[in-house]
Amino acid sequence: MSKIKVKQVRSKINCPEDQKRTLAALGLRKLGQVVEHDNTPTIVGMVKKVQHLVSVEEIN
Repeated sequence: MSKIKVKQVRSKINCPEDQKRTLAALGLRKLGQVVEHDNTPTIVGMVKKVQHLVSVEEIN
């Protein structure tokens, strides 16, 4: 299964509470933090919800 690297590039200040919880569920707490996840439909949906706050890179 492929993996994706998710990095928080914008602040969660002034974002709706559901987007803050989505970032927390992805494991992102600080600006510039990077986490790796499996490329599953659940994770992809979470990333799409906060796509304006994160950058995504696919890992082979």
